[in-house]
Amino acid sequence: MAKHWSAPLLVNVLLGIPGVVPFWLLWYLVVNWPLAELGWTVREPTENDGMALWLVIVVPVVTLYGLIWWLANMPLRHRTALAPRTYWLLSLAAPLVPTAALILNPW
Repeated sequence: MAKHWSAPLLVNVLLGIPGVVPFWLLWYLVVNWPLAELGWTVREPTENDGMALWLVIVVPVVTLYGLIWWLANMPLRHRTALAPRTYWLLSLAAPLVPTAALILNPW
């Protein structure tokens, strides 16, 4: 039984490895449409297919990842001694670790 923060942390960091794909898709979508319309970013010059194609790709991928994340975290939440707010904050932040590592690693 997971009584501490280590099991949820490990599970969520491992979920963050395949999570790199939906996180990147969401970032790409946001940067090229809403933020570009506001003038905060510059749209990818070759991105001229429109938003519909991206939504057909992004929505299923993000939905599937969110469902897997939710199904993995619900049983863990009930078996840990962490406070609910602490648990969910950890579970939301930990999957971002692999994406952050890829962004910050200068290879």
